[in-house]
Amino acid sequence: DDGGDKSKKKRKKKKKKKTAAATPDAAHTANGDLPQQTDPPSVPAAKWFPQGRFPEGEVQEYKEEVRSRTSIAELREKERLHEDVYNDVRHAAEVHRRVRAYMKSYIKPGVRLFDMCERLENATRALIAEDGLKAGIAFPTGCSLNYVAAHWTPNAGDKTVLQKDDVMKLDFGTHVNGRIIDSAFTVTFNERYDPLLEAVRAATETGVRESGIDARLGEIGAAIQEVMESYEVELDGKTYPVKAIRNLNGHNIGPYQIHSGKSVPIVRGRENTRMEEGEFYAIETFGSTGRGVVVEDLEVSHYMKNFDAGHVPLRMARSKQLLATIDKHFGTLAFCRRYLDRLGESKYLMALKNLCDTGVIDPYPPLCDIRGSYTAQFEHTILLRPTCKEVLSRGDDY
Repeated sequence: DDGGDKSKKKRKKKKKKKTAAATPDAAHTANGDLPQQTDPPSVPAAKWFPQGRFPEGEVQEYKEEVRSRTSIAELREKERLHEDVYNDVRHAAEVHRRVRAYMKSYIKPGVRLFDMCERLENATRALIAEDGLKAGIAFPTGCSLNYVAAHWTPNAGDKTVLQKDDVMKLDFGTHVNGRIIDSAFTVTFNERYDPLLEAVRAATETGVRESGIDARLGEIGAAIQEVMESYEVELDGKTYPVKAIRNLNGHNIGPYQIHSGKSVPIVRGRENTRMEEGEFYAIETFGSTGRGVVVEDLEVSHYMKNFDAGHVPLRMARSKQLLATIDKHFGTLAFCRRYLDRLGESKYLMALKNLCDTGVIDPYPPLCDIRGSYTAQFEHTILLRPTCKEVLSRGDDY
């Protein structure tokens, strides 16, 4: 986005890096027999890659002190051993890019968010060739508006319509064999928000650049905040500094576990924990024209089984039944009420509350700054390979 004059501060032109593209297998292309996609999509992305190898994301070199750790031959051998895992997550990333491209023309003012989410999720299911817990949607589609920063998706009957002056964070996830791509971007139709988006996008790119083997999480947060808060945005004649939302973080990602223990702050702090080789991270930043702090508010839509819950004795038969459905279809991946409705579950709210009360399921309410403020988000999933850093979710769009 080309921000207004306000966003020019501290900006330098950067050389464009090589981005991941949907590159079909060379042999397949040579034969000229690539499949044609339908609208809505019904042909799985894997059909474009019949040899089963998916394109790597954008490769970024590590800083010098990391690069000289070990002989390159040893590191390459390490990578070879993990090739199947890399390919699974690249498959998920390819689907994420294709869903983004498909949805681009559909997301316009006047669209009902319920319909938008259903369309996006159905496209994901088709492109990834949804297969139980082996491949599918990693978490509900977040389409939080304006002062709502995260964790909002419409429940059944919600009539919210996207407006011309809305700022929507579109956050959705894909997975193959539990290897998750968590990536998000912000949609606006009014150029007055350009400096806000520019700030957050630049902050996320800073977080990606500063990440690496042995990088300290607190130092990454400080770098993100410095970039983010060098911007300001003018709305209705008033100038607002862009603030990093200090109680939202990036996080590392494990198999079937969207938040697996480490948090990547987006403000300076004393977090001395380091990133390690082989880890996956969601590098996400949020900027706000409000207080720069979020609180839980509004109706809950997102839920997730507690990864460490173990066996909890349940008294209510309906709760046991609902938990069996959740275990079968989502495992420890996040879900929302719409997904339960789709599976034919009904009259489940009391059982769901019981599962939350017993600690088996955790509710994730929407996270909100002050009403009247605007929040933006950009997010990428990265992999700290032994030889380099791979920005898995990179595309031509962001």
